[in-house]
Amino acid sequence: MKKLQVAVVTLVLSFTSLQGQTVKTDSLKQALSQVKNDIDKAQLLNAIAVDYQTTDPKKLQKYANLALQLSQKINYKLEEGNAYLNLGNSYIILGNYPLALQNFSNAQAVFEKEKASNANANNEEIKNGLARAFGSIGIVFSEQSNYAKALQYHLKAVKIYEEIGNESKCARIYNNIGIVYKAQGEHFKALDSFIKCLKIQEKINDETVGITTTNIGNIYLDQKNYPKALDYYNKAIVLFEKFPNPRGLGELYNNLGLYYKQTSNPQKAFESWNQALQSFDKIEDKFGKSDTYHLIGELFFARQDYPNAILYAQKASVLSKQLNVLEGTALAEKLLSDVYEKINKPNEAFLHFKLFKAAQDSLINHENIRKSVQAEMYYEFEKKEVLQKKELEKKELLLAEQSKRQTLQTIFIALFVLLLMGIAFLIYNRMQLKKTLTLQKELAEYEQKALHLQMNPHFVFNCLGSISSFIVQNGTDSAIKYLSKFSKLMRLTLEYSKETLIPIDKEIESLQNYLELEQLRFNNKFDFSISKGKDIEYDMALPPLLLQPFVENAIIHGLIPKNEKGTIAISFSTEKENLICTIEDNGIGFDKSKEIKESLVSVHKSMALDITRKRLEMMEATTSRKANVEITAIKNDKGDILGTKVVLNLPIQYIK
Repeated sequence: MKKLQVAVVTLVLSFTSLQGQTVKTDSLKQALSQVKNDIDKAQLLNAIAVDYQTTDPKKLQKYANLALQLSQKINYKLEEGNAYLNLGNSYIILGNYPLALQNFSNAQAVFEKEKASNANANNEEIKNGLARAFGSIGIVFSEQSNYAKALQYHLKAVKIYEEIGNESKCARIYNNIGIVYKAQGEHFKALDSFIKCLKIQEKINDETVGITTTNIGNIYLDQKNYPKALDYYNKAIVLFEKFPNPRGLGELYNNLGLYYKQTSNPQKAFESWNQALQSFDKIEDKFGKSDTYHLIGELFFARQDYPNAILYAQKASVLSKQLNVLEGTALAEKLLSDVYEKINKPNEAFLHFKLFKAAQDSLINHENIRKSVQAEMYYEFEKKEVLQKKELEKKELLLAEQSKRQTLQTIFIALFVLLLMGIAFLIYNRMQLKKTLTLQKELAEYEQKALHLQMNPHFVFNCLGSISSFIVQNGTDSAIKYLSKFSKLMRLTLEYSKETLIPIDKEIESLQNYLELEQLRFNNKFDFSISKGKDIEYDMALPPLLLQPFVENAIIHGLIPKNEKGTIAISFSTEKENLICTIEDNGIGFDKSKEIKESLVSVHKSMALDITRKRLEMMEATTSRKANVEITAIKNDKGDILGTKVVLNLPIQYIK
């Protein structure tokens, strides 16, 4: 029965629909006849070989050889390794284990050589090919009962599959490891491997999950844990209904029959084995049927139903001889000899005993030959493995030396680049320092120009003229009030001109004085309002005399030329990290004011806007934050001009 459990692993995993497979193979052959590129041809030849894996090992071998020749010709290492794997599979199916091991070993050498090169060190296809080679070598050793070597290569394979995240292949290797441990009688380790396999298969919905569930049931059966065994057998039946697999289902019913036999339920055992025969009949599996016939024969022999025991033992013998399975023939003939001895037919008993001994002698002879070939095979394999190991060690030394040289070169290049970067940084830093000093100097100059612009002689002359006019017209009180406000404004202006920043409240006080002075000057031609948002903090600041030129322009060029009484509104607010200063008037508008100025014979050229823009640029450069001014016309829905809006967007700054 040991042989059958291994077959479940190696054969059922590749069970597919023959009709669907034929269609796929035909389409691959058609593609092969049309393709002209040698790389594509090599890939297609290997793909066709894989398709023949479950139907025709000779054709599998034919196309694998063609793929190997072409791959070697064009030096296509990936497909060369795959071709060796396909050839190894063909020899496993044909039972030629020495040649199978030789081809798998060749595949291992190809993939290891490619993996050792820097170009393919992380190539997933190369790693996958190497893992397949290790796994296939493990199967050969397992079939030859060299379980220590089988485990060694299975574990190498599963390590690579885990590294590249190939869960499906990990599951299959875990299943094979479980089979090896079971053959060694290490049931605990076998169960652990099968359960690892089962968890992965359930996660990825693998169609071979029924096989693994059956194997877990077999472990519990060997341990006489009958409830657990039955539980897993029942789960396997459900899984085979979901993922049909006649061969796997037949083996499940064979093992379920053994369960019922051990638990003293012969009727259920007989029913299970009949279900196994029905399942094997669907795919004409004579191997499975011969084992089932033998199991039924043993059941009838144990129940002393000798006619039926003879019937099923004969059926088992006939199929085993047809298949040339010596072990099955020996078991069937031994059973027939025992039955005839029980019914007191010594001649028939002796005849079948002779047939049993002949089959047993042939089996022993085959086993001796196999061991001889196996010893030679292991010697050649070990020799080749040692040579490959030495070659790999030599390549690793060369690669290590090359890597060392490259590392030194990289270090020298990095140091040179760092030196260049350091020099460049020093030059850049020097240029930035020079630029900063220049900007600071220009900022001071523009601040002085702005101060002079605010207090230009024309403004002073107008103020003094208004005072004189009030005195002449006996408006002594008004003149005194005007003069008082003018002197206060002059004092504030001179005081603030010394500071880089002043609090917003001080700026509001200065603008209040200035606007009240202009109200007196122009006989209350306009009203004004100044407001600040609740989010304005007491120590928020801005440069002095920054808003006054825009306010003056709003009055002189916006409100005064207007026939009606005007209004001007000033507000302070914050938006994110910016201070927003807004000046709105309902004057004649920016464009109309420009037309009036251009029509005058003598036009005064105002530098206020240009100077203020320069001050904003200096502020932006020194704070590395946005500082700009936007002047837009206020319009109604019809597009009529209702006034002008000036918005200064400044970085929030604080008094230190």
